[in-house]
Amino acid sequence: MACSIEFIETLCDLLSPLGEVRSRKMMGDYVIYVNEKCVITACDNIAYIKKLPCLAELMEGEACGCPYSGAKVAYILDLSRREKVLKAIEIIWDKLPFPKSKRR
Repeated sequence: MACSIEFIETLCDLLSPLGEVRSRKMMGDYVIYVNEKCVITACDNIAYIKKLPCLAELMEGEACGCPYSGAKVAYILDLSRREKVLKAIEIIWDKLPFPKSKRR
């Protein structure tokens, strides 16, 4: 089951205090960008972020899962905990690279 557009809009609205937020549909699901860095993979109306060491303390005890077959285990964001979600994205944003530009 793919994500609903309502879920993606809610997720983007929640992240809007962090800057420019956009979504991109990819293979039936979505990736969410904040200030041009891909920070969230959204599948089946669940938001996933990379399981990086910098998030271990903040995300201790939170659920984990795989967004799709063959993906690495990721943290599942509880969108009802808005401040924690924003803090997690702030932390991870500094550690993630900008997408590589495509050569023409």
